[in-house]
Amino acid sequence: MSKLIQFGENVEGYNIPVLNEREIRAAAGILFLATFISLMFILFKNNFLPIKYVLTAFLADFIIRVFINPKFSPTLIIGRLIVGNQTPEYVGAQQKKFAWIIGVILSSTMFIFMVVINSYSPITGIICFICLMFLFFESAFGICLGCIFYPLFHKEKPQRCPGEVCDAGSKQIIQKTSGIQLLIVLVFATFIFLAAWFFNDQFSKQPYDLFGSFTSSKSK
Repeated sequence: MSKLIQFGENVEGYNIPVLNEREIRAAAGILFLATFISLMFILFKNNFLPIKYVLTAFLADFIIRVFINPKFSPTLIIGRLIVGNQTPEYVGAQQKKFAWIIGVILSSTMFIFMVVINSYSPITGIICFICLMFLFFESAFGICLGCIFYPLFHKEKPQRCPGEVCDAGSKQIIQKTSGIQLLIVLVFATFIFLAAWFFNDQFSKQPYDLFGSFTSSKSK
């Protein structure tokens, strides 16, 4: 029973329970995509049905992660299937648990407001934005925003953070950014701004159907 209800895996060579960061990022990407699509339904169709299903699944998934065992989380299982051929990247389980508790709190609040009470407000909008930001940073950059707050509530230093960001150390040469590279970014941003300034009218034109397939289907 103790092996069924636990948080993190005991892996040889590690003195703390760990999780596979690759699976976590994959699961975060799945949840981000589902949440983002449901948000688009609200913004463009005024349809709140998808977000209610997503919130229910989101909350259930995080409850399983935190209170039962992450290896039984449906999205983490799917993530494992997706990245199964990649070498695991082990990270400390404790800071992830703290981050996922934040996820439980946020998703519970959203669930109560939007599913139970069947309402929406600036509160749900802000929480939805926070959830999307957390999921995007995790999936795209491998940055666990919830883990950043872990030291504020726990005296012990987190171990095995993704990318070893918890351990202060000098950057390797490949990680350093030169002045020329920063200048390139600035020039690129200026280029995009000028393109929007001079070609906005041209870009705003509605594209025509190259093969006429959509036009013919609409006329039937």
